[in-house]
Amino acid sequence: MSTNRRNFIKNTTLGAGLFFSSIPGISNSSNSEEKYFNKILSNRPQNFNMCGYGASKIETVRIGFIGLGMRGSSAPRRIANIEGVEIKALCDIQEEKVKNTQKFLKDYGLPQAAEYFGQEDSWKVLCERPDIDLVYICTPWHLHTPMAVYAMKQGKHVAVEVPAAKTLEECWELVETSENTRKHCMMLENCCYDFFELLTLNMTRNGLLGEIVHTEGAYIHNLVDLNFSKRGYYNMWRLKENYRNGNLYPTHGLGPICQVLNINRGDRMEYLTSLSTFDFQMEAKANELAKSDAFYSGFENKKFRGNMNTTLIRTNKGKSILVQHDVTSLRPYSRIHLLSGTKGIAQKWPEPSRISFGEDWISSEEMKKLEDQYTPEIVTKIGEMAKKVGGHGGMDFMMDWRLIDCLRNGLPLDQDVYDAALWSAISPLSEMSVKKRSCSIDVVDFTKGNWKTNKPVSLSLEGGGNTNVKSKIQ
Repeated sequence: MSTNRRNFIKNTTLGAGLFFSSIPGISNSSNSEEKYFNKILSNRPQNFNMCGYGASKIETVRIGFIGLGMRGSSAPRRIANIEGVEIKALCDIQEEKVKNTQKFLKDYGLPQAAEYFGQEDSWKVLCERPDIDLVYICTPWHLHTPMAVYAMKQGKHVAVEVPAAKTLEECWELVETSENTRKHCMMLENCCYDFFELLTLNMTRNGLLGEIVHTEGAYIHNLVDLNFSKRGYYNMWRLKENYRNGNLYPTHGLGPICQVLNINRGDRMEYLTSLSTFDFQMEAKANELAKSDAFYSGFENKKFRGNMNTTLIRTNKGKSILVQHDVTSLRPYSRIHLLSGTKGIAQKWPEPSRISFGEDWISSEEMKKLEDQYTPEIVTKIGEMAKKVGGHGGMDFMMDWRLIDCLRNGLPLDQDVYDAALWSAISPLSEMSVKKRSCSIDVVDFTKGNWKTNKPVSLSLEGGGNTNVKSKIQ
């Protein structure tokens, strides 16, 4: 295969039907095409293993933010509460978003940042600045990989919102760029830093639930009104994402589970199967809105993804993972977070969080004892401060603090580029399976075999933990 993988994939895909039908024993009715592409891509030599890699220490982390609407508007406000950082630049296509954040910096007594807005490629100028160490990306999904790749090629570490990529090709592009530049690419999966998820991760590390054999995660969140709102996502980008049919947003439920199962660090996903229901609401919603508002005429009679997608994944060690996605149905919010082991079970939703070592849930008093004994060091250090700063109950701030602390102390990140690629890849892989009547699809090994020796995520603050939080909380 030539070194230009992108052209290879493009050229080979054009003739995929003829190519595969000409190989004895390969049928177009199976998932052989995906297996073949995965095999080719997985066999590319690894340039450098980013798992467990700690880059050079950065005493003061200088940050540029791209995307200041919705999720992005709160990121600089959280980061501003961490010592050892400087907010150097702000970028958004909308001038108003940049000015709002600039006002916050002024009100908080911080220096004004450079401004970039109005042009589709203004973000490139931000990435090229020599006075930035970390580019923090909170833009629409289709921009995540192009921005992250460009930033790493400019010598910047990257923190990118979920999902980090939309296609398998983009996943590989992130992996190879991170390896070639030796720059971190962390997907900002905040749910890995929620309190119960961290507690149960530490409990499983200490064997309280025995061998974890089955896990469940989800993103069940009614977003219909927000997705159809003109005041919601810029240019209705998130509504348009729903033309794809699969698990479009797997990482919130999947991330904490993968850390419990040591995926990419002792175990790996081998194959998945995915099924979607019909769409029972979104097309009807679009058609109804279009009757009285011409703005929505462009969304009439579109085929939206099904209400519920259920994806099942099997690991190399014989564990199972169930991940669901439903942002349409009228249901209470849930990420499930269920860990089933040989000695017990933990489950977060429906609330309250519960643990059982038999047929009954333990009492609140027993739960308190477990929390006292197994709450990880990061929570005891900054958990209460994180709740004051906010961001989904504090998990956003703990994620940001941990990222900055690792960069300042030259420590490996909890989430590396292989996690970003794998967790994001579940979306396109689930789409493949749905299209093939839920046939099993092989899952790509982005670590190229290093999952067998990579070390699990560390819950210790050893070597770090010295990054302070400002006494004045904004």
